[in-house]
Amino acid sequence: MSRPNPTVLFGFFVAVIVAMCGASLLKGGLYLGKHEGDTLHAVEIIMRMSQGQWPHLDFMTPLGVLAFAPIALFVKLGFGVGMAFILAQTLVSIVLSPAVWWAAYSRMNGYVAYLFGLIIMVLVTSLVHGEAQRSISISMHYNRWAWAIAFVAIVLAILPPKGRDNPTANGIIIGLAMAVLILIKVTYAVAFAIPIAVALILYKAYRTMIVAAIAGALVLLVVSLMAGFGFWGAYFSDLLLVSVGGVRPAPGEPLVAIAGAPAYIGGSLTLIAGVIFLRQAKQMVGGLVLLLLAPGFLYVTYQNFANDPQWLLLLGVLLLAMLPEGEVENSFGWNMRSALTITAVIALAMAAPTFFNLGYSPFRHARIDIEKYRPMLGEATVNDDLQVTKLRGDRVDARIAYDGPGTGLEAYAEKAERDDPTVFLGETLPNCTIELGVPAWFEAMVQDLQEAGFAKGKRIFTADLLSSFWLYGPSLPTEGGAPWYYGGLPGIKTADYVLVPLCPLTQDIRGQILETIEERGIQMTEVRRTPLYILFKPQMP
Repeated sequence: MSRPNPTVLFGFFVAVIVAMCGASLLKGGLYLGKHEGDTLHAVEIIMRMSQGQWPHLDFMTPLGVLAFAPIALFVKLGFGVGMAFILAQTLVSIVLSPAVWWAAYSRMNGYVAYLFGLIIMVLVTSLVHGEAQRSISISMHYNRWAWAIAFVAIVLAILPPKGRDNPTANGIIIGLAMAVLILIKVTYAVAFAIPIAVALILYKAYRTMIVAAIAGALVLLVVSLMAGFGFWGAYFSDLLLVSVGGVRPAPGEPLVAIAGAPAYIGGSLTLIAGVIFLRQAKQMVGGLVLLLLAPGFLYVTYQNFANDPQWLLLLGVLLLAMLPEGEVENSFGWNMRSALTITAVIALAMAAPTFFNLGYSPFRHARIDIEKYRPMLGEATVNDDLQVTKLRGDRVDARIAYDGPGTGLEAYAEKAERDDPTVFLGETLPNCTIELGVPAWFEAMVQDLQEAGFAKGKRIFTADLLSSFWLYGPSLPTEGGAPWYYGGLPGIKTADYVLVPLCPLTQDIRGQILETIEERGIQMTEVRRTPLYILFKPQMP
């Protein structure tokens, strides 16, 4: 294959960005089909940051500042959060495009360079997190961004240059990429740092390593000067709480299943085959580094919701980029160009459902019927450009235990092997979980709190997964609170009230929070009770 034309290659990237982001912007807002809870989590972080707050210092989250800073920037400029999200993705794709162009042009021939750029731009600009389920969602956008950035750094490290190289440019891009990964989601940086370093050492790319170290250190220094050096200790504390808190150390299948369960073993075997064939094709560095990347691929997949193996896209590209120049055969007489090509096609085929779902999500978004949607955060505000389907916004469904007294199924209650019911201050709380209608659920409680005089200017700590009341009314966020609960009682010291939902978003978390409150000896005085919640006035010991 011949080298790609650099101008045409960059023009292709621009065309992809224009098509993807242009389609996303056509509706003038963001219209979601799922993941309302995750959306509220993201919106709270974005709103806090747009007000000048810093993650870890002003509120608790294991996610880095750059996961939301581009969106917060556009909110601060006056855009609604829906348009801000799409504009932020556009900005990220534009900023990333020179690095993607250099990685593709300097490391790949022919169609492989175009395929790599297409994958990166689709990852950055899509309107769904992955999988094959078509509903639009902004959930976990930071995972897509992090995969894209990690792919660029890995390609520059593992693939030998085509023609004249530029170690300084390589080092700047790799260093910036690793620093940005630390500031988006540290899992990616930890998973891929060693394979990238080993690849650079094996290629004797010492200048690249030095430049990368300097570039990365400068980024981290700038953040330290802006946020203060205490930022890093707070970041580490948040990460530690998540890892040991037991609430959500990983959001899906166990690690062993990510490697060997029926849905994943095909990808694992393809990865192993790729390593073997690269070694047999005399691509020794590539084969070794790909083997070192395998644990990181699996671990990041394990850490991400839905356990979507996005790394299969990169695997296909790497194998195609490392095809041997001449005819090389292994000891069985197999042609290694053919073997690697087939393995790459298998990897890309397994990734195809996710990739095509990502790729045409903006075009699905452009064709939705807006009459079926309603504002997620209330009418007549700048943020009414963030919308959710009326079915998911207004229809409140819950999952309840149906074997209690008077149901006719009492005999089965003991056999159900449910967890013990939540008992707080001597009262057994209902066995119930909200399944649908999160916006209506929040709106109803906020309206009641406001009418009863418990909302305006007050900080409300919620015994639940989310404490998003201030997004719907005149209350304030708790200082040091957690937009998504991971453990402890973050923000309760500044709370005017503690709200206990009778049917929460997550029953286990409600129980854990209330148990922690009792263990810490916090005195609770009931001040209001409705069919939806009990409101307490806390008194710290």
